[in-house]
Amino acid sequence: MNGDLLRQVYESHSEEILIYLYSLCGNKSLAEDLMQETFVKALLSLPDGHGNIRAWLYKVARNLYFNYYRKEPEKVGLEAIEGAADGEAGPEEAMLQKLKNKRLYEAVLRLEKQRREVIMLQYFSGFPQAQIASMLGITQANVRVISHRAKKELKKYMEESENEVL
Repeated sequence: MNGDLLRQVYESHSEEILIYLYSLCGNKSLAEDLMQETFVKALLSLPDGHGNIRAWLYKVARNLYFNYYRKEPEKVGLEAIEGAADGEAGPEEAMLQKLKNKRLYEAVLRLEKQRREVIMLQYFSGFPQAQIASMLGITQANVRVISHRAKKELKKYMEESENEVL
């Protein structure tokens, strides 16, 4: 792979891979390290004729995270979130949006690992269910069921946390 193509792939996908890894480990510096390693390993081992570099990057990132987790489970923890608020909203609206974003992120982090991973891949990374199934080694029907159950769980948590605030 030539240098220009490598740079283009990195610039196109590094941020979303970083976000995905952060959603798995909750540690910014670990996510950054794993993201760098993802690009090195993925691009060195990319099979000839592979049609979807983005899906390959996610698969490599996921495998690196789980390999790290198996070796160093005590180092993989969750950090507190600082939600980003919309810069155009007034101070009250920005504060409410920040609180809502934080509650949603906390709800996602509370999900069981497989549910969290499906939600992150589907909604934050925009992968179709067929690709998620392929990346996780499960059927597309399983992805649909896991996604449905995760959304129900998220909705319940958000409703409960909304009632606590009021």
